[in-house]
Amino acid sequence: MIGYLKGVLEDQNIACLIKNELLQGATGEIPPQEAWPEIWVQDDRDECAAKALIEQLLMPGEETNNWHCPNCGEWIESQFSECWRCNTSRPMRC
Repeated sequence: MIGYLKGVLEDQNIACLIKNELLQGATGEIPPQEAWPEIWVQDDRDECAAKALIEQLLMPGEETNNWHCPNCGEWIESQFSECWRCNTSRPMRC
């Protein structure tokens, strides 16, 4: 799964690397959570885009992209990039 996510991110021009890729064999000698593979985004500016893409891939059936207008407080459906009430642009998500 982690290799698949790395490939998807790289397809979107998000440079990343896998940490702890080979530590699964050490489980038992070290705590399991220390051996879990991790995907790291190399450029902090890509963090929000990477999180959104991974969230979309891991939860495709759930509506997770609705957003809350920071100006007027209205809940806006995910397909809209501006608030229907006050025309405030959708904030970047992290």
